[in-house]
Amino acid sequence: MKLKDTVHYQWYKHVGTFAVLVICLYACIRITNANLSEVLSNTKQMQLFLQKLLHPDWSYLPSLITPIIKTIQMSVLSTLLGVLLAIPFSFLATTLITKNAVLTGCIRFVMNIIRTIPNTLLAAILVSIVGIGEVTGVITLTIFTFGLVSQLLYESIETIDTLPVESAESVGANKFKVAVWAVWPQILPAVISYTFYALEINIRSSTVLGYVGAGGIGIILNTSLALFKYDRVSIIILMILILVILVDTISEYARRKCV
Repeated sequence: MKLKDTVHYQWYKHVGTFAVLVICLYACIRITNANLSEVLSNTKQMQLFLQKLLHPDWSYLPSLITPIIKTIQMSVLSTLLGVLLAIPFSFLATTLITKNAVLTGCIRFVMNIIRTIPNTLLAAILVSIVGIGEVTGVITLTIFTFGLVSQLLYESIETIDTLPVESAESVGANKFKVAVWAVWPQILPAVISYTFYALEINIRSSTVLGYVGAGGIGIILNTSLALFKYDRVSIIILMILILVILVDTISEYARRKCV
């Protein structure tokens, strides 16, 4: 390789791109009135926070067992309910089964609306309607799981092999039998995979939803932060981290075995 082959003759484009990024960064700082000195001026508070955070209150650990169990129960129940609701609607959201573009369009429109609502906003609305507690968290995560899994499933249905569907229709099978005998066996691995995927997300989301009163360990985390109990915050974060890693490991193993 010659030296001239290693020279980048379009260096000016990269310099221009870097200059544009610097200008955008400066503009954002000016618009938001961000001040780095304010962050550096709170070093004492940051030091106090880290000092307590790095010294967990291990005596508080037994008090977290029940909230952790409730968080797992919320996530598992909402995942199962959401998947069970998503399966029939995913069939209705594809013209391969319904042969009705109007019905399919309406179902997909509803799914799109559900997916656009953030979990925290939905949980806050439900808290004002249902009240604070695990029921609100279950309803929120069920709706989220429904929106997520239904989209993934109907996209999977549209990519299946249509030959079994055509064969079933040619012998006079109705739409229900076509869905059960020709489509379901092909999407079953995807259903299992998406179920565990949704469970992983719900475990994480259930922690955040506790901030708006939707139950689970998130409420305890929010309370500990509000009371500046950072030694308890660290043990709560550690337990959440262990729970997420455990669920991810089990989920990955199950998907390898079942899919």
